[in-house]
Amino acid sequence: MPINKRILIVEDEFKIARFLQLELEHEGYQTLIEATGRRALDRIVQEDFALVLLDVMLPELDGMEICKRVRELSEIPIIMVTAKDAIEDKVLGLDIGADDYLTKPFAIQELFARIRTALRKSKEAHTELANDALTLGDLTLYPMRYEAEVSSQPVSLTKKEYDLLEYLIRNKHIVLTRERILQEVWGYDYTGDTNVVDVYIRYLRTKLDEQFGQKYIHTVRGVGYVVKE
Repeated sequence: MPINKRILIVEDEFKIARFLQLELEHEGYQTLIEATGRRALDRIVQEDFALVLLDVMLPELDGMEICKRVRELSEIPIIMVTAKDAIEDKVLGLDIGADDYLTKPFAIQELFARIRTALRKSKEAHTELANDALTLGDLTLYPMRYEAEVSSQPVSLTKKEYDLLEYLIRNKHIVLTRERILQEVWGYDYTGDTNVVDVYIRYLRTKLDEQFGQKYIHTVRGVGYVVKE
């Protein structure tokens, strides 16, 4: 997979934006420029960037609000590059999710160093998530994010559906009784009927087996369930 080196420069002062673009492209990055906050937010959400250089004072939508909204959806590295040098502004920027905060004027080499650091941390975080993944054929679970996908297609699961599927996959090729599943997934203090396991197995089969045309969960008559590749 090619390395993503696209950086979005969100800056309404053309000379500064153009200067950053030329310097970054000289370093081998691919760059795009947006001068308005709303358009920048749309592009960050819709497109694939490795990092965002974000000014604070922007028309239509300021950088603080952009950062806050992006953090509701994405962990893309954000470095705020701004003339607002008050401690309160820096603290606010970092608190709402910016990875770094650089005040103008700055040395371009310092910016490069901060970009490299942010990209390295982002790569390490993605590697950690990938290493933590659980797999069953083309089905992948990401426990740290409570996400599931089949062949890179996301699968929408409720919290309990996810918990059940994760437990089954962590014990793949092991036949699990309804009682054991109930104890481990619902808890020892659960007072309901073991039929709830069958109900949730049916939910998972609808979203996985039927949706993707593969059999992940197998019934062992008179015993319980097992997942196997």
